Amino acid sequence: MSRRRAHIAMIGIPIVSHVLPTLEVIRELVARGHRVTYANDPAVADLITATGAEFVACTSVLPVADNNWPDDPIAAMGLFLDDAVQALPQLRAVYDHDPAELYLYDIGAYAARALAEAQSRPAVQLSPTFVAWTGYEQEVAAPVWKLPGADAYRARFTQWLTDCGASTTDMDAFSGHPARALALIPRAMQPHADQVDSSTVTFVGPCFRPRGDREAWVRPSGADNVLLVSLGSAFTRQPEFYRRCLAAYGNLPGWHVVLQIGKHTDPQELGDIPPNVEVHSWVPQLAILEQADAFVTHAGMGGSSEGLSTGVPMIAVPQAAEQFMNADRLVELGVARRIDTAAATPSALRTALCELVADPEVGRRSAQLRADMQAEGGTTRAVDLIEDTLSVAAHLGTR
Repeated sequence: MSRRRAHIAMIGIPIVSHVLPTLEVIRELVARGHRVTYANDPAVADLITATGAEFVACTSVLPVADNNWPDDPIAAMGLFLDDAVQALPQLRAVYDHDPAELYLYDIGAYAARALAEAQSRPAVQLSPTFVAWTGYEQEVAAPVWKLPGADAYRARFTQWLTDCGASTTDMDAFSGHPARALALIPRAMQPHADQVDSSTVTFVGPCFRPRGDREAWVRPSGADNVLLVSLGSAFTRQPEFYRRCLAAYGNLPGWHVVLQIGKHTDPQELGDIPPNVEVHSWVPQLAILEQADAFVTHAGMGGSSEGLSTGVPMIAVPQAAEQFMNADRLVELGVARRIDTAAATPSALRTALCELVADPEVGRRSAQLRADMQAEGGTTRAVDLIEDTLSVAAHLGTR
């Protein structure tokens, strides 16, 4: 089918780990001549406008500024529903007058799917994390629905779907089973990948920016080995953990250590910094991993994907949410050791590093998974599939 230029809208949420995986897809759509609008909170506007997309302000009420997420799963899900309820009128104010021909949306942007269904427009979910599989409801969701407040949440969600004009009014189908989805993760990281509906979900792998367009990092001369330590962008207020890493890896012969501590930790809290360690609030992670020999990570999907894509063995120290499942999956894949934060003593951290780099099977598995990821297609395949969806919708519309 011939390609044509179209208005494509991306609707997201302002969690950085959800925004970053979509940016190269958006950049490539713009490069192919499409008009792309991207609705999100102004807090992430700079990330979006750098792709060439038109930014559409849609204020969010998610607690991303102070990272103050509730521990209760029902309360956390309620925040996403609250966000959708208040976001939909903002989106309608823009897109009812300027509808997109295709809507792309983040897994947490419920208002986007509701808008697309109300307008009878095609929609494709871009998932930055794993997707539901056959049996997900029984294995994962069922225990959550037994928690206090679950019935009220389900009733409120269902009523909202009915009121807002969505054609899918079953809450489970709406939130867990998109009509079309591109999973921007390695298939290897998907639980029960063989039980995912391949007629609706395609694993395209992470969509990274080409190396020549990324910020560079220079490996210090004389560094025999490089270790990156990073807990991502959200759960970084961990000064005690960073001190343990300094005790484990500071002055370790032959190792140069890059320690990313995020914006919530003051470097002064770390004490004396060994000469083989550089400390930053942010680093070009992928550029470092392309030259690294090991990676201490919180096992977020972004970090896990970058570690796999560069073939770097990992020490997984999960902090929250799906990171515990991701950490276990990395161990199952044979490329990581898991150490929970409470058990992450200097001795345990150093032992795990020495075991990882000395194990030839870890190196072999890392290389194989890296090759598997490269074959998934990344940005080019994702955008080709999005354009296929556009072409099919246009063809059906002419009948």
